[in-house]
Amino acid sequence: MLIRGLNELGRRFPLLLALLVQLLVAALLMALVMLAVNLLHWRPPLLGAALLQGLLAALLGRWLGLSAWWLPINLAFVPALIALNSGNLPAWVPLAGFLILLLLNWNSLGERVPLYLTGRRSERALSDLLRELPADFAFIDLGSGLGGTLCRLAREYPQARFVGVENAPLSFALSWLRCLPRRNCRIRYGSLWNAGLGEFDLVYCFLSPAPMPRLWEKARSQMRVGARLVSNSFEIPGVPAEQVVELDDWRASRLLVWRPKR
Repeated sequence: MLIRGLNELGRRFPLLLALLVQLLVAALLMALVMLAVNLLHWRPPLLGAALLQGLLAALLGRWLGLSAWWLPINLAFVPALIALNSGNLPAWVPLAGFLILLLLNWNSLGERVPLYLTGRRSERALSDLLRELPADFAFIDLGSGLGGTLCRLAREYPQARFVGVENAPLSFALSWLRCLPRRNCRIRYGSLWNAGLGEFDLVYCFLSPAPMPRLWEKARSQMRVGARLVSNSFEIPGVPAEQVVELDDWRASRLLVWRPKR
């Protein structure tokens, strides 16, 4: 039950889970250091303890469901603080790191939608769904993150049209540049709530539990007959999915498919 609760915390507020992981590992390591000092009369070097703390925090965070890009952040957080305190690291470095996290996870503050990256298994399953559509289909990704999935799908389906919507500033900038060479792929800056869905054959999202009821109402009012709404992992409360594609990955991900209008 505790692990499930932490997984849910990571899905909704990854920054909070990352902080909690750092605190838990720091407390555990402090207890181990005190035992080593009292029982073995040995004090481990500070930098070595910091590196061990970072490694354990990175592994624990990954196990609890944090995305892969949190690994280097959790690994380097405490060593960076130690280096800053010793005067070996410029004072702007931790601030820059915090700003990068904020600009990547901007959605988690207002809309409770953190940055999730679509895994390769999810991407392949999504590609299989697209293969069932006409060659010139239109696809939109609500919260397109860093744009990797859009770029790869646009390359795989050159006759189709791909649109991403993103309002985390740094994520938008990176994905816009990434998709720029693809003539059939464009990234729009803005909220998913301002995106019209009527022109698309498939609407994809990897959000969080919080916006799903409102998204369902939006899809029902805007999507055309036969178009599909696909959610990665997150259900619409009270609305059974028409199709569920199990992905058998480490996150127990699945694609849930609805046709809001038949």
